[in-house]
Amino acid sequence: MSMLDVLVSSSLILIGFLGLVGGGEILVRAAAALAAAMRISPLVVGLTVVAFGTSAPELAVTVQSVWADAADLAVGNVVGSNIANILLVLGVAALVSPLVVHERVRRIDLPLVILASAGVWLLALDRRIGHWDGLLLCLLLFGYLVWSVRQGRREALEPLVSAGGALDPPGAMVLLRELARLLVGLVLLAMGGRLLVMGAVDIARVLGVGELVVGLTLVAVGTSLPEVVTSVIAGLRGHRDIAVGNLIGSNLFNLLAVLGIGAATSPSGIPVLRAVLKLDLPIMILTTLACIPAFVAGRVGRRTGAVFLAYFICYLIYVVLRATQSPFRQTFEMGMLGVAFPLTLIAMTVAVYPLLRRRFSD
Repeated sequence: MSMLDVLVSSSLILIGFLGLVGGGEILVRAAAALAAAMRISPLVVGLTVVAFGTSAPELAVTVQSVWADAADLAVGNVVGSNIANILLVLGVAALVSPLVVHERVRRIDLPLVILASAGVWLLALDRRIGHWDGLLLCLLLFGYLVWSVRQGRREALEPLVSAGGALDPPGAMVLLRELARLLVGLVLLAMGGRLLVMGAVDIARVLGVGELVVGLTLVAVGTSLPEVVTSVIAGLRGHRDIAVGNLIGSNLFNLLAVLGIGAATSPSGIPVLRAVLKLDLPIMILTTLACIPAFVAGRVGRRTGAVFLAYFICYLIYVVLRATQSPFRQTFEMGMLGVAFPLTLIAMTVAVYPLLRRRFSD
């Protein structure tokens, strides 16, 4: 690669980063304004519109992979994205700005994600997510959307009704304007993430990094950049409901919509590899369960964010070791199973026990 090529790749990284920041800023502002205009709580907008918009690339990749007979990419895309949303997105967002978790997320949305994760694993036990399985997942998503919007309107209107305020319907032009801003933000996020990954991949190749490692690390992180930037900016701007709702809603969308639409539109469903069924799907469920202590406490602090980010780095290392069939893989597995996971289990127990004891004593 010539000096000109290096300059072009560096420019792509810079332009991509600016696109991510600009798109995230526009998206968060538009989402908050749209919530106010539609009389819906910002949490619901984060759980639905923002989350589904930032997960649109995963939907496109999965549907294309299904029709191209690349089942490992179709399912792995969803599983890897959900793991990254918890460990990377939540970790980075909490490190930058500690997040407050809404009571509804603790009681309803997180349990739904856990149930959906376990449900997908059960559906995949026969090594395939079939056509009817996909239709069931899509139906569950539709029911969640209808209930979520109604609940969000009720939560947003209660203060106005109790105060005797007017409930004027939002103007059509206001809604169209905010929806247009939302779309612009999503486009900038998608373009920015793609340009940044393109530039980073080119430079990695110059440095002699293998294609497989690039795909498992840079590309994997790159697909989560829209969620990372959106959640970080939302947290910095004080819209913490949007920040948390974005990643929880994104995980639910990936499980119900991305896998559901992919399986429903495929004549033979989506095959599931044995390694994904035995390892990656259980890891996805465990990472979701790891949110319980912080979410029950109602706050995700910097210490928790650092732990999540460290686990994501460990997960990337393990994926690379497994893909390259490294002899150090078993040693790494034993270290994680013998040290890291027991310590995490103890920390979860210590964190949850006082909260549960206080709740039952009341």
